[in-house]
Amino acid sequence: MENYTFNSLTLLIEGLPMPAEHLHPAFVFFLLSYVLIITLNVGVSALVFMNRNLHQPMYLLFCNLLFADILGANIMLPRLLMDLLRPLSERLISYHNCVLQAFFMSLYGSTSQTVLVIMAYDRYIAICNPLRYSTIMTNRMVVKLSAAVWGSAIVFVTILLSLTIRLNRCRMVIKNVFCDNASLFKLSCDSVVINNVYGLAYTVVLKTVVIGSIVFTYTKITVVCLVSKNKSVNKKALQTCTTHLVIFVILVFTGMINIALLRIPKYSDYRKLNVILFAIIPGCLNPIIYGVQSKDMRLFLSEVFWAKKISPS
Repeated sequence: MENYTFNSLTLLIEGLPMPAEHLHPAFVFFLLSYVLIITLNVGVSALVFMNRNLHQPMYLLFCNLLFADILGANIMLPRLLMDLLRPLSERLISYHNCVLQAFFMSLYGSTSQTVLVIMAYDRYIAICNPLRYSTIMTNRMVVKLSAAVWGSAIVFVTILLSLTIRLNRCRMVIKNVFCDNASLFKLSCDSVVINNVYGLAYTVVLKTVVIGSIVFTYTKITVVCLVSKNKSVNKKALQTCTTHLVIFVILVFTGMINIALLRIPKYSDYRKLNVILFAIIPGCLNPIIYGVQSKDMRLFLSEVFWAKKISPS
């Protein structure tokens, strides 16, 4: 089918190969995952904006991660659910919608990692410069940091997709469960050297900045905790930093697996499953990990539920 098309405006998504007897259990699993991601992330976001005590830089910056998870789930999972119940020949998508989906998936992949950098910076200021925290981490600074995360991602992803859409296409099958940049430029019979170089450079720079920033800030935090004899400071650092590091490890681990599998064609089916888990696992765990460890969130929830229990009397 691929060899008879040239710049086709209709593409076919290969999807996730699966035996017929596994289709409905998989559909239920992905549906429940989608509902859980949206419920948890929207719920925690609502808690932050409803409770004035949570209007702190730490929680406001964390909301960027929640928004990224909501974006990733909404872009990927509804389409995946529909395609699971369709035969391969009906998994069609317009080229323009495919490019749009690839843009938002790349945006999600970038922001879900760079948000961790500004969250680490917030913890660095709070623990290493506590007396200056309120003057540095103002509402204006929170807005600037958030804008930097989303603005830089939009610019770099726009360049990434611009290099792809300039190519002529001689194939029409997206060999993935959704449209992404790599799958799009693989449709081309033109040279994709520039795409590979820019994509690899962007990935290396992104990973270097994220991992380097996390290592630097947490090294500084560790030094402060080792020098400080204040048990309350060390306990606070341990609580907030541990959850942040857990989220970081989950994102980096799943991301690295996806990059490795992308270079090994014979493991393409495993890569498809991994990219789905890249959206599902962090999307489900981020609000739980961060919400459960937050004393302020637990206190607010207990007050809400306690008020509901005593309201009838």
